[in-house]
Formats: sequence, structure tokens, C-alpha cells
Amino acid sequence: MKIEKIELFKVPPRWLFLKMTTDDGFTGWGEPVCEGKADSVAAAVNELGAQLIGHSATDIEDAFQLMYRAGFYRGGPILTSAISGIEQAMWDIKGKALGVPVYELLGGKVREQIEVYRWIGGDHPRDTGEAAKEAVAQGYHAVKMNGTDELKWIDTYDKLEATVERVAAIREVAPNMRIAVDFHGRVHKTMAKQLLHMLEPYHLMFVEEPVLCENEEEFLELARTCHIPIATGERNFTRWGFKSMLTRGGVDILQPDVSHCGGILEARKIAAMAEAFDVAVALHCPLGPIALAACMQVDFCSPNAFIQEQSAGIHYNAGYDLLNYINNPEVFTYQDGMCGLLTKPGLGVDVNEDYVRKMAKEGHDWHNPVWRDSDGIIAEW
Repeated sequence: MKIEKIELFKVPPRWLFLKMTTDDGFTGWGEPVCEGKADSVAAAVNELGAQLIGHSATDIEDAFQLMYRAGFYRGGPILTSAISGIEQAMWDIKGKALGVPVYELLGGKVREQIEVYRWIGGDHPRDTGEAAKEAVAQGYHAVKMNGTDELKWIDTYDKLEATVERVAAIREVAPNMRIAVDFHGRVHKTMAKQLLHMLEPYHLMFVEEPVLCENEEEFLELARTCHIPIATGERNFTRWGFKSMLTRGGVDILQPDVSHCGGILEARKIAAMAEAFDVAVALHCPLGPIALAACMQVDFCSPNAFIQEQSAGIHYNAGYDLLNYINNPEVFTYQDGMCGLLTKPGLGVDVNEDYVRKMAKEGHDWHNPVWRDSDGIIAEW
């Protein structure tokens, strides 16, 4: 079972899909995208994929080692996102060839379902109370919102108070809702200390990226001043990108992205590392259906995974729906805010290839917005 061909499809709203075909007719799908850098990742896939033509489609660890180590320079979001999508497709093929879901090849299931949460509020969070009502009506028990607009290094209290007001609006209409607030790296440490303290009475599920991950030494200091669980990891890649974070301490929840961190097996290894430090996992996934299915395979075999991000209703996907790209959308029909086991072989989703090819003709040119402070300095998006 040798890899014969790798094809790429850039589809709206901002995704890149990969189809791998073997010499004996098996096909597998992956999602190798770094949001806003789809063309760069596509170029990396083409370079890495050329090394894999003729390689066994089932020797996944060897393929990872080849792609990660043989190029001398390693790591970073472009290379590891390319590796991730290729690796996902290999797992899809292996599961299909053996007739089992991927989680059965990673130790088997430890749960029957995983909780999911939905995004509310948009990039500039607004009307969170009404959005929370809608989420409750849809059966969700957990939501996540961006915390702030753009912030200066030292800014005014009214911006922090606006965040608190939006969280309070959710708590008022949904007293039992689990709330996550994403600082999105927009908040510098001095302001983060103040905002965390102001949010503590609202009993948040977690605060995400309270400071940028490159300032990971600050997580421990923030954890000492506040009892809100701290989550981070979407901008970390491979197990080596999480090693010092775990040994340094201060992080309660790791959020590797299966389409960025190196793939399914790499995410499972990161989850196992986290388990050894008594740290939970909530995989990052504001992406498409293939990435979500790959996340679910890790969730179902990882005891410390406790909730899953997913992009149904997310503001990035206006006009498009991840369910349109698969023939079995019922696998992502959530009951009481939970997603049940994906039982089909491989990743568990049946990709609608005709629709993918059609939408690839439309394509996209998505890039994240560029934000500036009122004085003109580039701000974190």
C-alpha cells in the first residue's frame, strides 16, 4: 500500500483539504491549513509530499520522522501544518484498510461521547447575552467568546469593564453555562493580571491565551494571582513545543491543534505528556470537518480530553458550513451538547469529493484582519 498521489483543494471559507491516494486504490483525507497562510502550507505539502510518493501509507511514524527530521530545519506553523494534514490522511487510509476508526488504533476508546462548545460574539465580542440564549436553545452547555477588543500595553479600565459586562450578560441569561474567555494574546501581562482578577467572580471554565505563548514564563505568575484555569497551546507545535510549558507550570489546559501540531499521533503524545502532569486537554479546532474528525479521534482515546472546540456557527464561516463538505453530517449532530463516537473506519467522515472539487474552483483568499491601536501601533488580532 504505497502513496501514489497527493492532491490539494483550497476551499471556502478558509480551509485547505488534502486527498491522498494509494497504488491499490485507498484514499484518505487531511486538513493541512494554517489559517491565513493556506498557499504557504500548500507549497510545504507539495515539497514534503514529493518525498512520500512510493512510501508505505501505513508507516505513519516513519513518515512523520522523515518529514520532521530529514529537512534539517524543523518546526513552525507552516511545516507542522503541512505534516499534520499529510499524517491525518495516512491515518484515514490505515483505518479504512483495517476497517476500524482511528481511535481503535491508538489504544481504543475511553469514552462514549465528548462535550463540545460553540463560539459566540465574534472578533469584536458583542450581544453575548442573546448569543448565549441561542446556544442554550441549541443544547449547548458551554460557550467561548473573545474577551476584548484591541488593547494597548497599558490601557484604560473601561475596556476591561466592558469584558466583564459581556461575561455578566451570559451569566445572567444562562446561570449554569460554562464560559470560556479567549484573550487571544491581545492582553499584555499587566492588563491580564487586572482582567483575570475582575473575571474571577464569574467562575469561568477557563481563560485562553491570557498572554502570548512566547511569554509562557508569565503563566505561572498569573496562576499564582488567580484561580481561573489557564488554557493555551494553539500556537505551539509538536511535543517539544509543549515540553517547557508543562515543566515550568502554570497551565491547566493544553490546546494543541491537530491540524497544526504535527497530526493525530503527535496530539495524542502531547495529551499523554499532559496527563503525566495532571493537565487537561481541550483541542483547538475552529476549522473544517476533516480537522474536527481528526480531533475527535484523539478525544475518544485520551482520558484527559474534556471538551472539544468546533466551528458550527463560528463567525469565520459566514455563508459556509462545515457539514456541506461531508456526506454524513449526522456524525456532528450534537445531542445535549455532546458528540457521540465516530464509528466509521478511518477518520469517520465521508468527504463529499464532488462538492470539494466544485468549491475549490471558487477557492478563497482569506487572511486575518490587521488591527492597530488608536495611535497606529500594530495590535494583536
